[in-house]
Amino acid sequence: MTQLTPRVEPGPVVEAAGVYKRFGSTQALRGIDLALAPGRCLGLVGRNGAGKSTLVSILSGSYPPDAGEVRWHSQLATVHQHSMVVPGLTVAENVFLNRQPGPAGLDRAGIVSWRRMRDAAQQLMAEWGYPIDVRLPCGALTVEQRQIVEIARALAAGTRCLLLDEPTAALERDAIRRLFERINQLVDNGVAVLYISHHLEEVFEICQDVAVIRDGQVVLTASTDRVTKKQIVSAMVGTEEGSAAPAASQTARQAAGAPCLIVDQLTAISPNGSINNVSLEVAAGERVGVTGLLSAGVATLARAVAGAEPYDAGQVILDGRPLPAGRRDRAMRAGVGYIPQDRQAEGFVSLLGVAENSTMTIVDWLSRKLGLLSPASRVNAAEPLTRRLSVVSAGPGQPVGELSGGNQQKVTVTRALIRKPRLIVAITPTRGVDVAAKSLLLDELAEITSGSVAGGLGAGLLLATDELADLEICDRVIVLVRGEVFAEFTDPPFDRERLIAATEGLAQ
Repeated sequence: MTQLTPRVEPGPVVEAAGVYKRFGSTQALRGIDLALAPGRCLGLVGRNGAGKSTLVSILSGSYPPDAGEVRWHSQLATVHQHSMVVPGLTVAENVFLNRQPGPAGLDRAGIVSWRRMRDAAQQLMAEWGYPIDVRLPCGALTVEQRQIVEIARALAAGTRCLLLDEPTAALERDAIRRLFERINQLVDNGVAVLYISHHLEEVFEICQDVAVIRDGQVVLTASTDRVTKKQIVSAMVGTEEGSAAPAASQTARQAAGAPCLIVDQLTAISPNGSINNVSLEVAAGERVGVTGLLSAGVATLARAVAGAEPYDAGQVILDGRPLPAGRRDRAMRAGVGYIPQDRQAEGFVSLLGVAENSTMTIVDWLSRKLGLLSPASRVNAAEPLTRRLSVVSAGPGQPVGELSGGNQQKVTVTRALIRKPRLIVAITPTRGVDVAAKSLLLDELAEITSGSVAGGLGAGLLLATDELADLEICDRVIVLVRGEVFAEFTDPPFDRERLIAATEGLAQ
C-alpha cells in the first residue's frame, strides 16, 4: 500500500476496519480500512469493478461485511447517483419520509401535522439556501432539485456523515458549482462527506483527502494537496506511469468526397432540450463533437440522427439516402451504430449474457444460414470486440446486469460497433467509467473511425457529450446554445476555456 501521510482529524464518524466481502467467486473487498472524519471531504476513486459500490453499500448498512467491522459514531445517509426520492410525494413529504412530525404537544401515533411538516421543511430549505417550494411534487423537479431534496432529507434526520455517489453525473456546470458550494457549507459545519467520482478534477476541487481503491483494496490515501493526478491514476491502474487525460489518438480530418452524414435543418421539440434548424455534416472517417448544456438539445440531436427519437422537420441523410424519423431499426440497418446516453434503459438487457447483448444488433447476420442462431456463433462473434475493449466478466454467459457500470458500458459500445456501422452516434460514451476505461473506449472510437480496425471502413463519428475531455479525439466541435448552432471549432486541440464560454452563449 502506498501511504502519503493524509491529514486525519481525530474522532472519525464512520470507520471500516479490515472489511472483507465476497460475492460468489468474486472477492469484492480485501481488508478495507477507511475512516471518515468530521469536517472533511474524502474523495473515493478507482476503476469500475474496483469495489467502490460494494464499500459504499457496506458503509451505509445495505450489505453486512463477511469479516471486519464498520463502526458508526453518527448517523449516515447516502445520496445515490440515481434519484431515490418518491416522485408522487411533495418535497416536504420526501424530506420527512417516515419521520412525519405530529401536532405540537400531542404524542399520538398516526397523527401527522402537515403544516408543521411543511414549515419545518421550508425552514430547512431556507437555512441551507435551497430555493424550492416544499409543496411541489418531486416528480416535477429537476435532477438538481431532487438531489437537493435527498441532501435535505439527510440533514433533517440529523445526519453528520454524507455519502455522495457520482453526484454530478447528470448535472450542468452551474448546478455542479452550486452543489460544490453546498458541500463546502456542509464540511464547514462539521459534516463528514465521502465523495465518489470518476472526475479527478472534481476530487481536487472539492475534497481535502483522497483514497484510491484497486481490486478491493485501498492502495493509496493522501491529502489532495500532497498528491498529483498522475500518482492517483498510477495507483488506480497499478502502474508506475499514469495520465489523468485519455490517451486517445487523434487523426487528421478526412473530409474528401461526399459526406457520410448530412443533417439538414433538423427541428425537434423535446422535453430534454429542443433543437431548431440544426444543420451539419460528417465525412467518412471524421469525428465531429457536439456539446452544450444539458438543455441545449445535444442529446436530442444525437437521438434524432440515430433514429431513437422522432423529429418535427428537416432531414437526416446517410450516404445520400434519407432516414425515416424515429425509426431506430431502419437507422441501424442503414448503418447507424448507436451508443445511448442511458445504458440501463437502452444499452443492454440486464438478464441476458454478455455475448447475447453484444450480438443483439447482428442477429440477422448470424442467422442467415437456415435461419438458425447458435449460442456458439454469438460467442465467436462477440469475442474479438469484448476482448479488445477488455470486458471483465465471468464468461460470455454472465448476465450484463451483474457487471460493473464500466463493463456494462463496454458491452453497450460493443453492441453498437459490432455491426460495422457507417456512422457512429455516441452520447456521453464515457460517463460513469473509470479513467483507464475512458481511454480505452475513446481509443476504440478513434480507431474504428480511422479505418485502422479491420472492417472499420472509416466510419463517421457524431460524438454528443458535455464531457469536454471526450472532445480531444474530435476533428471539429459544434456548440449548441438553446437548440441552435452557436459556434464551431475546427482547429484541435481545442481550448477548454473557449469551449466553456461558447456553451454559455458567450461570443468568441
